[in-house]
Amino acid sequence: MDDFEALSTIVGVLKQLDSEAQKRVLQSVQTFLGVAAERGPQSANGKLPFSEAPYDQSFSRDRTLSPKEFLRDKNPMTDVERVTCLAYYLTYYRDTPHFKTLDISSLNTEAAQTKFSNTAVAVDNARKLGYLVPSTKGNKQITALGEKFVELLPDREAAREAARNFRPRRRMKKQRSRKE
Repeated sequence: MDDFEALSTIVGVLKQLDSEAQKRVLQSVQTFLGVAAERGPQSANGKLPFSEAPYDQSFSRDRTLSPKEFLRDKNPMTDVERVTCLAYYLTYYRDTPHFKTLDISSLNTEAAQTKFSNTAVAVDNARKLGYLVPSTKGNKQITALGEKFVELLPDREAAREAARNFRPRRRMKKQRSRKE
């Protein structure tokens, strides 16, 4: 079978499915084969096109949890922990790795959580702790440290220990002695 025949067969089968089913099947095939599509430009609404969905997802990952259930399971205790959990949810459950503070606030409302007293301050505090970093066009994204922290929750002690071990130690500047 040559490339054209394979493509014709695949397209013929996919045409019989609705748009969402087509996307799921294509993503599953890419994951199964370990094939990543070429990265294209971001769409006008700021979300990644289908071709840029993460490919390291396993078939066993449960992506049906609502944000409310996710936060209940992770049990964040502080605003920074909640922001980091919401950023993780946006990245892995909503395929939105780049997000704005407003997206965090909206997802918080959808999760039926108490409002942040100041979402921008909570997001900035998460950034200062290394859980989030600035991205393009004023967006933010979760860091590897933030991901590890959320994955270890609700075991708060393990999550904090991982955060302590993950951060690089700052070097002390050597003081030069002044000769007078």
